Amino acid sequence: MSEPPGTGVSLAAKTPAAIPETNEGPQKSAEPPADPPSPPLTAQRVQPLRHPGRWIATAIVLVLAAQFINGLATNPFYQWDRFGYWFLRPTIVDGLLITLEVTAYSAVFGLLGGIVLALARLSRSPVLRAVSWTYIWAFRSIPLIVVLLFLYNFSALYESLSLGVPFGPALLTFGESGLGSDMAVAIVGLSLAEAAYAAEVVRGGILSVDQGQHEAAAALGLPRRYQFRRIVFPQALRSITPNYVNQLIGLVKATSLVFYVSLLDLFGAAQTMGSTYPGDIVPLLMVVTVWYLILTSAVSVVQYYVERHYARGATRTLPPTPLQRLRASLREVRDRARRETAV
Repeated sequence: MSEPPGTGVSLAAKTPAAIPETNEGPQKSAEPPADPPSPPLTAQRVQPLRHPGRWIATAIVLVLAAQFINGLATNPFYQWDRFGYWFLRPTIVDGLLITLEVTAYSAVFGLLGGIVLALARLSRSPVLRAVSWTYIWAFRSIPLIVVLLFLYNFSALYESLSLGVPFGPALLTFGESGLGSDMAVAIVGLSLAEAAYAAEVVRGGILSVDQGQHEAAAALGLPRRYQFRRIVFPQALRSITPNYVNQLIGLVKATSLVFYVSLLDLFGAAQTMGSTYPGDIVPLLMVVTVWYLILTSAVSVVQYYVERHYARGATRTLPPTPLQRLRASLREVRDRARRETAV
């Protein structure tokens, strides 16, 4: 039967091309040549990146430090023999003890007053906020020496003080003798000024606590005192501690002003001895300088460990102590020496 014209299809077009075959079967496609074998790995020393600018700056600083120490040790103007004579004299030690006592009391009372002022500043009562703001504004504006002189001459302004009903009879009255000694005047004056600065430190620490902590504590129905004492304030201490310790260092140095209210602290004792022995003024000033350096360094050490204590829970790992850093450095030097010896 013949096919209709125009519909025929060649069978050769549908048949795939014949694949030539050999005795070994169908031909395979050519494979890429194999990579040549890599040479064996050898240990190579890694050269550290050079920092010539850092080395030059380090050398300059070391030279300047050596010149300063040499001039400090060899300059006869400082009279180091007289420095050694005055350093532990009973007069200087007594003044040092007075400085420590004034600093300790003022720091405690100033911090307590700062907490009260900060809470009043954050209170919802407009009267408490206004009074707290006014107090902070006034005592941060008035120089400390002016505050001390006003308190020292307080009896000239008020002959007696009384407690009782406002605009009514007095229930308790005490005169000039009850206003306190020179030590009390110094502690009260420093505490009043310190409270103004501590209030801002505490307020800043409280505001640094995440707002979600306040909301979570309120959602649990905890009393406000409990919220502040167990949740807010411990977290605020992480921010309060470094700032207040920095303020405490300033307080240690500010105690030198109590000499002007007739209290012989460390600076006052050295000033008095300098007036008696004019030739030893410079050694006495160096004694005061070294003692203040020792006191502030001790406060800085305490600050470091207090910060490290309150950093628990805020960081994954606690920062190493100076002793731990020293051990790590010695271990690194020992390991480096062993590697160089092995090479």
